[in-house]
Amino acid sequence: MTATPDPRQNWLLSALGPAEWERVAPHLQPVAMHLGQVLFDSGAKPAHVYFPTTAIVSLLYVMENGASAEIAVVGNEGLVGVSLFMGGESTSSQAVVQAAGEGFRLDARLLLQEFNRGGPVLHLLLRYTQALITQMAQTSVCNRHHALDQQMCRWLLLTLDRLHSSELVMTQELLSNILGVRRASISDVAGQLQKDGLIRYERGRISVLDRPAIERRACECYAVVKKEYDRLLPDRTAE
Repeated sequence: MTATPDPRQNWLLSALGPAEWERVAPHLQPVAMHLGQVLFDSGAKPAHVYFPTTAIVSLLYVMENGASAEIAVVGNEGLVGVSLFMGGESTSSQAVVQAAGEGFRLDARLLLQEFNRGGPVLHLLLRYTQALITQMAQTSVCNRHHALDQQMCRWLLLTLDRLHSSELVMTQELLSNILGVRRASISDVAGQLQKDGLIRYERGRISVLDRPAIERRACECYAVVKKEYDRLLPDRTAE
């Protein structure tokens, strides 16, 4: 038998107070998120926001020539679609599922209503958005100043934190789009990490063998982002 999906596997949903949960819960729709699935494109005005539980979503900036790079990753700690309650409605990024799994979606209008009530939900979502902005800013700095193997280690750690597993399925094409480099570069870096005993990489599957070593290999960007999430989202109760 298939277990019933639990919305409270998502941090933001689990942090809702009783009154907020009672209003939101009946409208949450379980959704399967498939590897490579585009939840929405840049410039779109999504009708729903998404709360991943076991899936992970990449927010990508796509250039006119089709090249792309990841600006943030969202998993069970957050939601996809912050622009809907920040006033912009549409977004400049593309949301693509980087690790298949499950999640829940909510009508964008309902989330906006909760946000506009003020109080706990507004404060919770603003704290999450600040953490997300920190991740975006740090990713930009990392992509400019750090070596590709450090970037890949940062990405692996952020992904593992949200996946709660030591293994993930990732096509070379998607990983190339996420890090904004050629496939050959991905192959070279993954091969070196594998040679050093940090990961096993084969047939689109990455298995982490030595997380402490990956943390040592990563630049300071991972620690900066993690510290900010821990600071802004310290417990499971919206205040």
